[in-house]
This record gives sequence, C-alpha cells and structure tokens, in this order.
Amino acid sequence: MKKPKWVVEKEQHKRKAAATTVWLFGLHAVRDALRNPDREKLKLVVTKNAYDKLAEDIAKSGMDPEIVEPRKFDVPIDAQSVHQGAALEVKPLAWGSVEEVCLAAGEGMPTVVLLDQVTDPHNVGAILRSAEVFGAEAVIATARHAAPETGALAKTASGALERQPYLRVRNLADTIVQLQGMGFVCLGLDGTADVELDDALTQMSNMPVALVMGAEGPGLRQKTKETCDALVKIPYKRDFGSLNVSNAAAVALFSASKR
Repeated sequence: MKKPKWVVEKEQHKRKAAATTVWLFGLHAVRDALRNPDREKLKLVVTKNAYDKLAEDIAKSGMDPEIVEPRKFDVPIDAQSVHQGAALEVKPLAWGSVEEVCLAAGEGMPTVVLLDQVTDPHNVGAILRSAEVFGAEAVIATARHAAPETGALAKTASGALERQPYLRVRNLADTIVQLQGMGFVCLGLDGTADVELDDALTQMSNMPVALVMGAEGPGLRQKTKETCDALVKIPYKRDFGSLNVSNAAAVALFSASKR
C-alpha cells in the first residue's frame, strides 16, 4: 500500500536531519561546543595557535584534532568568516519538544521567545545570547523561513547556542496555542500597539510569558497577531521608533526578567 504523502515527507525530514552537520567556528563557539557533553562532535580542525588556546578543552573532549597551517585552513565555511583558526563539525543539538522544555521550567514565571520568520542568523544569535543572559527557557522559531543552526549564528551567540534551547516548530500559531494551553500569556511585539510592554507585564507578574517577535520590515504576520493574547509595544521617545529585532528582544527580555 502506498504511504500517505505526509508520512513520506516526515520520513524524508528525519533522514535529512540525521545527515545534517554544522561547522562551528571561532574560539568561543568551538570552546563552548567542546565543553558541552550533549553536543555530538565529529571533526576538529585547528591551527597551532588555536590549539594552544583550546588545549585543555580539547583534551577533556577526547577529540583528536587535525592541526593545520593557517594557509591550509580548508573547511567548508564562508571564506570571509572570522574563524580564529578553529572549526568544529558537529551534529545539531536535540533539545526535545516545546512541552518538554517549557514544562521543565517547573514553578515560577518562565519566559520564552517566539520568532516569526526571523531569518538573519546574526539576529537570532544575538537573541539567543540575550535569552540566556536574562534567563529565558527557550527561543522558538519555525522549521522553515527561519535562521538554521549555523556557524555564523553560533559565533554571534557567543556560546549561548550550547546553553539556550533553540527549538524549531512546524507552525508558529499552533505553538502559540499550545503554550496558551500550558498557561503562558503570549504577547506580540508590535510598534503600532496601544499597550506598552511594561504595563502589560505588570499585570502578569505571576504568569508565564511568551514574547513573540516579528521579522524586521514585515513584523508579525496577521495570523500570528490574531493568535497572540495581546499586542504590546516598546515605548520610544522620539519619532524614530524602530529597533533592530535583536535589540527589541533584549529590551523585552530585560523587562520580563524584572517581574
């Protein structure tokens, strides 16, 4: 009997995920991955200078690095990447489901960040870093039309990718509904909203909160807006009232952390 199309697509996705590897680069990103026992590490390429700086972590990881001359640093990353003489091939991290990660937070006032088609890896990396600094439980993005786990993202995250769950979901609106069922209040960040973020958070001092951020330019999609519990804005003092999405996420996370 012929398999349904959705079954075939699911099996193809699993095979593709199993074959996927990521090249991390830069001393910070490589060091933090070496220290992460949950990270499956495949191949390490370093210059002598980078090896000297990472020697202790390399030894503890049990990896056998390939030491190369700087001129022969031939790994599949962008030629313009600032790799600092260190590159590590790894498997993407498996954090588990949204429910597993968010329920693991237990009691208290957990905060998660949802990204609506934010595709720039540098923005996502910076958001992961802020999420880790301000104690968020996870950053959640869609499986498609979102920045994948890459070396550029990891370098911008400066180690946060190894600590902060970065979950990928099929449908953002469905995930918002799922979080609402778990008790989260989902706040969509929208510069045209009437309610200010701090005012909304004051009324939710003992509730889990999900901060939903849209891509620069288009912002939140209409379906996302309609699914959120409320739309809120970060107030601004002058006529230029637009923040980069990673800066907006940092401000929103700081505000949420003060609850």
